[in-house]
Amino acid sequence: MMKRTSLALATALSLSACSMAPKYHVPTSAAPAAAFKGDAGWAPAMPADDVAKGQWWKLFGDPVLDGLEEKVEVTNQNVAYYRAAYAQAEAVVRANRASLFPTISASASDTRSGTFAANSTGTTTGSGGSVTRTGTTISVTGSASWTPDIWGRLADTMRQSKAQAQASAATLANATLSARGTLATNYFQLRGVDAQKAMLTETVAAYRRSLEVTRNKLSAGTISEADVQSAQATLSNAEASLRDLERQRAAYENAIAVLVGENPSTFRLAPAAWNPAIPAVPGVMPGDILQRRPDIANAERSVAAANSAIGIQRSAFFPSITLSGSVGSNSTTMTNLLSAATSLWSLGASAAETLIDFGARSAKVAQARAAYNAAVATYRQSVLNAFQEVETNLSAVSAYRAQAPYYATANAAAARAETIIRNQYQAGTVDFTSVSSAQSTAYSARVNLIQNTVNQQTAAVALIQAIGGEWRDGVELHPAVK
Repeated sequence: MMKRTSLALATALSLSACSMAPKYHVPTSAAPAAAFKGDAGWAPAMPADDVAKGQWWKLFGDPVLDGLEEKVEVTNQNVAYYRAAYAQAEAVVRANRASLFPTISASASDTRSGTFAANSTGTTTGSGGSVTRTGTTISVTGSASWTPDIWGRLADTMRQSKAQAQASAATLANATLSARGTLATNYFQLRGVDAQKAMLTETVAAYRRSLEVTRNKLSAGTISEADVQSAQATLSNAEASLRDLERQRAAYENAIAVLVGENPSTFRLAPAAWNPAIPAVPGVMPGDILQRRPDIANAERSVAAANSAIGIQRSAFFPSITLSGSVGSNSTTMTNLLSAATSLWSLGASAAETLIDFGARSAKVAQARAAYNAAVATYRQSVLNAFQEVETNLSAVSAYRAQAPYYATANAAAARAETIIRNQYQAGTVDFTSVSSAQSTAYSARVNLIQNTVNQQTAAVALIQAIGGEWRDGVELHPAVK
């Protein structure tokens, strides 16, 4: 009997870890072009030596932004959620790996027995009765059970959980990248508002001086009341715009507070000198995008998990075998407890198989295959979305960069025109309508110039996110997962 059991165990060991899952291959997707059409002259990745890989925000040279970005990974609560989800997924992998090995347990007991002797009154205690101990039994038992993974169900389950953990790691990387990108975008928008406030504050002061000039001219009788009212309207509109900028700044400041995990009621971001740096984002080849973006890594790992799920369901068509064994010993003394004469052992094997399920197992396999096809479609769509985002943001970066010299020329021309018209008005050669028009044009030109700089910075952030948030000298497979 023991020889037959040993033979069964050896056979199970030799068959263990056979997988019923299809051989996995990364799904094909849209073929990458030779270059991005949005900017054919985009240079290959040439990371700056003083910028750590992945710390893309340092390209903007803003110490305040650097400090805020460092907080995201630690205190952002969305990131904390995905970090916990990743830790949970890793724990599932460890649990599934443990299921590949036997379960061993042990127990011990000490039993004492005896008799009671009653006295003449019929009582056993307190009036002359006695207790006699007749024996002591010490038992120690150890047992083990193991379900050999003959059809690969447990191994596929572990592979599935490992792929899911890698997908969770990519989700964490994507959430971190998204939070940092959103923070940088809000930060640059806030600094743009600060720049507009500073500019508008100076503009309001100029409008007040213009209003004073019109009042003096009205007192002198050289203009009509309409000029004064027009100057007042221009000033009031500018002051209202200043209040609206304060509203916008508060909204961006509150958003930044949440992104760094702080209470908006107590968070303050003081105005500071704006560094309008616009870095040249290092380029990558289209094919490298597949290896760089964490959302694509997530989608590909989800496909791998779905592939393992097919094997898990297919293994249900085959019997499950469980091997068990136990060894124990009973003795009245500790000395003889482990002697061969007092030892007992047993070995056994059992098998279970579903004979008729009216198509339930086949339906589950079909369900797993459909889930795999859905995961493949999601992966391919993620690739297309990635190419779209890179192309769109490359076009945005190129367009905003091309606009910049025109806005600079317009701003300089509008400022000169405003000065000329104001001097002519003071000389009495033009009416205030011309002054008001020149002021409006100059103000719009200054706003456009500031907004263009903000647009260039936020477009650079969006492009960095689109290429995966970091650049490397050599392409790595799913760097976000690692």
